[in-house]
Amino acid sequence: MSAKHVWNFVRLGGLDQVIINTADDLMNLKDLDQKLWVALSCPVKGTNLDEKTLALIDRDNDGRIRVPELLDAIRWASIHLKDVGTLLEGGDTLPLDAINDGNPDGLGTLASARAILRGLGLPDATSVSLPQAADTVKLFASTPFNGDGIINASASEDPKVKAVIADIITVTGGSPERGGGIGVDQSQADSVYNACTERVGWLEHGKSPDILTLGEATPAAYTALKAVRTKIDDYFARARLAAYDPRALPALNHSEGEYFQLVAKDLSITADELMAFPLVQIAAGHPLPLLTDNLNPAWSAALATLHQDVVTPIFGADKIVLTVAEWKAIKARIAPYATWLEAKSGDAIAKLPPERIQEILADNTRETVNALIAQDKALEPEFNAIHGVERLIRYRRDFPVLLRNFVNFLDFYNPDALAVFQAGRLYLDSRSTDLCIQVAAPSPLAAMSKAYIAYCDCVRPGRPPMKIAACFTQGDSDYLFVGRNGVFYDRQGLDWDAKIFAVVDNPISVRQAFFSPYKKFVRLIEEQVAKRAAAADADANKKLDSAAVGAVGGAVSPKPGDKKVDVGTVAALGVAFGALGTFMTALIGYASGIVAGGPLIVAAALLGVVLVISGPSMIIAWIKLRQRTLGPILDANGWAINGRVKISVPFGARLTDLAKIPAGSNHSLDDPYADKAAILRKRLITVLVILSVIYATRLHAQYLNGGHYFWQSTAAATK
Repeated sequence: MSAKHVWNFVRLGGLDQVIINTADDLMNLKDLDQKLWVALSCPVKGTNLDEKTLALIDRDNDGRIRVPELLDAIRWASIHLKDVGTLLEGGDTLPLDAINDGNPDGLGTLASARAILRGLGLPDATSVSLPQAADTVKLFASTPFNGDGIINASASEDPKVKAVIADIITVTGGSPERGGGIGVDQSQADSVYNACTERVGWLEHGKSPDILTLGEATPAAYTALKAVRTKIDDYFARARLAAYDPRALPALNHSEGEYFQLVAKDLSITADELMAFPLVQIAAGHPLPLLTDNLNPAWSAALATLHQDVVTPIFGADKIVLTVAEWKAIKARIAPYATWLEAKSGDAIAKLPPERIQEILADNTRETVNALIAQDKALEPEFNAIHGVERLIRYRRDFPVLLRNFVNFLDFYNPDALAVFQAGRLYLDSRSTDLCIQVAAPSPLAAMSKAYIAYCDCVRPGRPPMKIAACFTQGDSDYLFVGRNGVFYDRQGLDWDAKIFAVVDNPISVRQAFFSPYKKFVRLIEEQVAKRAAAADADANKKLDSAAVGAVGGAVSPKPGDKKVDVGTVAALGVAFGALGTFMTALIGYASGIVAGGPLIVAAALLGVVLVISGPSMIIAWIKLRQRTLGPILDANGWAINGRVKISVPFGARLTDLAKIPAGSNHSLDDPYADKAAILRKRLITVLVILSVIYATRLHAQYLNGGHYFWQSTAAATK
């Protein structure tokens, strides 16, 4: 870090964040320890920043912006601007006097900016806007010559040149142009012309007598030989093995069972199974017959062609059998042509016929194509200068926002702004949340954020569906479950249908944790009551069915005899009631003691009971809420978060809004549909319970006092 530069830091969300306000801050950013950066990389896609701007910063085109690339963008801007602090001003226009004319790069950019304005009929303008520069770049990129070193057929009016360029694209596949089409570059043109030269040379070599050993009949002879070469080699190998050991003959000629399997099918002389059989019955040391009825029918036509195109030109038409030596002589005779053909050059242009290759070389278009590519390449500095104008304006417009969401997270903690990773606002369950992040899918890493996350599928007609991770940081999770519907508004204000498809369950508030045990207890009672009611209903239905069967049958089922009560059961019930009475007596005694201790003792006792029930869940929630952080959520979405971006309880209350009646509204509490009888019963029951506890406590105290006097009087009488 530079010893001269003084940095300004602010603490937000429990995190020390550097402030970038001046040109000196920008130029010294390279010396700021990266451990003090909030983020170390961010994705090009999936944020609210213009992807084209981020792509300009992403110099290696890997889809992510890292610290060195951000610093390189600042360095580039410092060369083209008089004051690099211009980047911090924002706006989609660039004053011409802000461009640095003190070096060749800046001077070229300034000249291009003025050329853009002249082309638009604004020679006296003092600033250039992003739409003006972007339209010029787009227009220039769509011209045949745009500085990318790639040309298409429209670069020439000569039909021969147009045809050659089209052929090069056919052979190589071409390269994408800045204008969006497909053209050819210098390396592709060179490869095709070189391949044409090699192919012509190869064709000329193939005309020599050393290659055409049978003259014009050599190509046909090679084709006929290639068709049966493997099979004839197999025949002579089998014949040699039979000569070595006659016992191998049955196996060499295939078994009788294999013939049975063959004839069991619909047979043709070209059947694949038949082609696997030998050319002729194997005999030890016998030559190979070429024209005989004893040949394998699947190979007889190929052997006849071999006799006509190969054997006859070499040995004469009377040669109808081949020995091993003669077969080797045939292969040696055709070998030069086979070697030449199998090692052919210029395979890159195999898609072009030989006559077209000859035309390409004969038309002498190579120099013309090379000149056109050079002409296009010569315009690269001009295009870069025009492109540099757009790049400078984009940097000025988007760089301040990028810094506030990369070096620091000031936008995230700013109540009047949204961070670039916040996709919009979700309304669901009488609340809204602004911490919505577009994701590809749920990630196990996100659970480490300790936040309650609802993953939602969002759909809108005419738009591709998307998924968001919505973090709820206020309220409770009682009615946040899979299948619930909501409405999501993106940063452009468009509304999407949202449905929860997965949740990451974490505490939302300490208040929720306080009531959680009681809610679980009520749910348990409801479940037990429902089970008992279902069992009673099933038992009643069973009795009705039995009564109905008895009535229809005209007979009443005999009543079961009175069951005798087991003595052990009576004893067990007595013990149970006794224990229950003892417990209730002790409980009442404990309560009376508490009441006798005064209001403070009563309040302390009640608070102790509440803490015993709700304390553990509240402590766990308190710990998790103070561990709540944004990092794991963004890490799962392609960011590299360096600092612990905490979501404190007060900050979480800002991110998620609960439904509130506006101040000053007229609010009537007289609900005509309220169940007033149920409300009255609830209040009466509450009062009766309180009075019963007070009465029982006092009664127990009087009982204890009366017993004390009774024992005192009894003792006095005894004396």
